[in-house]
Amino acid sequence: MATDHRRFPVFLAAALLTLLLLPASAAATDVEYCRQGRDYPVKVSGVEIVPDPVVSGQPATFKISASTDKSITKGKLVIDVKYFFFHVHSESHNLCEETSCPVTGEFVLAHEQTLPSITPPGSYTLTMRLLDDGNKELTCISFGFSIGFISPLALI
Repeated sequence: MATDHRRFPVFLAAALLTLLLLPASAAATDVEYCRQGRDYPVKVSGVEIVPDPVVSGQPATFKISASTDKSITKGKLVIDVKYFFFHVHSESHNLCEETSCPVTGEFVLAHEQTLPSITPPGSYTLTMRLLDDGNKELTCISFGFSIGFISPLALI
């Protein structure tokens, strides 16, 4: 039985188009504390990244679910990003701009970011420290995320 090899490019094109049209997904991300065994006042229960993988030039939302038994009225988030082992970005945000203050009990930190379209695809590591108004570390976590390739068809 002979195979018609002319159908393969059509099949490949259909498969690629199907992958490009799939909705952006969100997945729970593995989180590690910066110092294992330390009893941080803020406990992080999860991180969600939408879309996952992140797409350069398009908005991405990072949601961090956490809880505390303290009442935090002021603070800041300090974020550092590494591409493989190279430090590539730092930023700082007012805690009360990322969630409602005062923070107590369970809460979610949500931040939307659009990465430049020239951001290289690959594996990144984000480290986030939450500091109170006296610069005391309330939590410190690290997690990986990926930036995917953008399809030239998506630009059309």
